[in-house]
Amino acid sequence: MKAVCLLSGGMDSTTLAYLAKDMGYDIIALHLRYGQPTEDAEYAAAKKIAELLDACEFFEVNLDYLLRIGGSALTDAAIEIQDHAEGEAGGMPATYVPFRNANLLAIATSLAEARGAEAIFIGVQASDYAGYPDCRPEFIEAFQAAIDAGTADGTQITLRTPFVRMTKAEILQVGFDLGVPYQYTWSCYRSSSPACGTCDSCHYRLEAFRHHGVDDPIDYEGR
Repeated sequence: MKAVCLLSGGMDSTTLAYLAKDMGYDIIALHLRYGQPTEDAEYAAAKKIAELLDACEFFEVNLDYLLRIGGSALTDAAIEIQDHAEGEAGGMPATYVPFRNANLLAIATSLAEARGAEAIFIGVQASDYAGYPDCRPEFIEAFQAAIDAGTADGTQITLRTPFVRMTKAEILQVGFDLGVPYQYTWSCYRSSSPACGTCDSCHYRLEAFRHHGVDDPIDYEGR
């Protein structure tokens, strides 16, 4: 069995890739750059994880058009990446990249169909931050229907999102059980080294490690 695994190099996608490997899939690692501030750190993390998983392919795509479209703190330098406390007032986080997951999944579907892969793994989580709309189960169900309708007759590709209704702490427990090497992952939105420790992504990652009483093995500013 083969699976395309969307691999950002972060905590969730790395855990998911290890889970896919444990389920018996050969991994086709798909990594996307789109001009995000920490794209080099994310690439290095994803590349390392793909090597550790003995992925049969590491496929990188540059979605620089998302940088030109803008509309997100991750694609527009004029929009500030907020600390977690600053973004708690509600509304969509500044780090939401408009319809990003649809772009990622479209490429993943093309790759899966061309390589004869049976599955696509994506680490979406419905509770992500303020609830990114393209992380909801409804979106995944709709995209599965698009895959079924838009691929060649006889093609069967299943979108697998086992983390969609899980918390970060629950995902981390899966990773601990699988022996995921979190020291090689990268989650920070703001800094490539050390991690800032205060953006949304750092906040929820650190919160998950604290829940388990385990120190996060990556470096953080001031720690």
